[in-house]
Amino acid sequence: MAMTLRLTDSEQAALRERADAEGISMQEAARRAVREFVSRGEHHDRVNTAAARIMNKHADALRRLGE
Repeated sequence: MAMTLRLTDSEQAALRERADAEGISMQEAARRAVREFVSRGEHHDRVNTAAARIMNKHADALRRLGE
């Protein structure tokens, strides 16, 4: 799927500089950033789900610790 990404001049310059330093295209650098963003969000969701499960399972003990 094609997409247009509008960047400020400074964002574009920074992306170009970073991509050049990595020896990759600006498109590949942007695609890597998107994959990392999605991966971090998914990890955050899994951690929140696990934390909620633990808090629910041990709610009584946590309540008593807070007293």
